Amino acid sequence: MGEDSGMGEASSAAREPAAARPGRSARSFPAAAAILAETDPVLRRLVDETGPPRLRPRTDGNFGTLVRAVVYQQLAGAAAAAIHGRLIAAMDGAATPERLLSLSDSALRSAGLSARKAESLRDLAAKVIDGTVVLDPSRLRAESDAEVIARLSSVRGIGTWTAQMFLLFQLRRLDVWPTGDLGVRKGYGLAWGIPTPTAKELDPLGDPYRPYRSVVAWYCWRAAELYSAAADSALTR
Repeated sequence: MGEDSGMGEASSAAREPAAARPGRSARSFPAAAAILAETDPVLRRLVDETGPPRLRPRTDGNFGTLVRAVVYQQLAGAAAAAIHGRLIAAMDGAATPERLLSLSDSALRSAGLSARKAESLRDLAAKVIDGTVVLDPSRLRAESDAEVIARLSSVRGIGTWTAQMFLLFQLRRLDVWPTGDLGVRKGYGLAWGIPTPTAKELDPLGDPYRPYRSVVAWYCWRAAELYSAAADSALTR
């Protein structure tokens, strides 16, 4: 990565928030990437090298996605997949709050869930039913990112990062900026040619890219894979 590669290249155009620039707006990740690439040379290079953002098709509903997220926490993929499969089978093939709450402690243990994860899933199901957590698509559209994060973070075992991944990958929200994610921080440092920023340092660095920071985060993950020989992750494949 030489001096002419774009690493560390400051973009004066990108200093102005994307929302403030004249021209078209975007409603999809690829369209937002195209807009950002027009004004920022670092992102232009990443788009040229890796193509438009690729997000996996959504295979679960909103509740099922959160159940999967809790099950997969701190587990290797194969082990998590096996536990998740047994849990879904115990719910007769479909994850719903009512079916999950109907499962006994013994059934949850038999699926392979720890006591902590079982408590998290029960808390999630109960809060969906009582309305603390909103997962209905029409009601979710009326809620801001901050509101969704606050509701989800009220669930035992679900923190800001999990809520942000739900916003970004399940709801396809375009302006999520997960500064606590090490991959995003590392990728930003590699792509923009600066030392890996802390979460606090990264926060304002995303401001020029509003309202498309989710797209920048995706390219940060790709930069971490491209420039540090890291394995491709489920986040970008």
